[in-house]
Amino acid sequence: MRAVKSVLVMAGALKRANPDLGEDATLIRAMVDSNVPKFLKDDLPLFSAIVQDLFPTVIIKDPDYGELEKQIIDSLGILKYQKVPEFIHKTI
Repeated sequence: MRAVKSVLVMAGALKRANPDLGEDATLIRAMVDSNVPKFLKDDLPLFSAIVQDLFPTVIIKDPDYGELEKQIIDSLGILKYQKVPEFIHKTI
């Protein structure tokens, strides 16, 4: 039940931030955003396939993390770390 509550809380925050987004898209985005960071790389295609099978008519666009991504890349440069795309995506 905690997992369901966390998805609903995240969906509420997403709906307040994007009131024009449909309820189905909001719930799917919340479900994806709360679960994807927990999965291993091999599990991501399976999860995506399950979501696509359950909600075939809903198209979820990737969110725009332009400014956040820019700041992460700048911070990596300052710290002299490599700018690996997988690391940047996982950080977001």
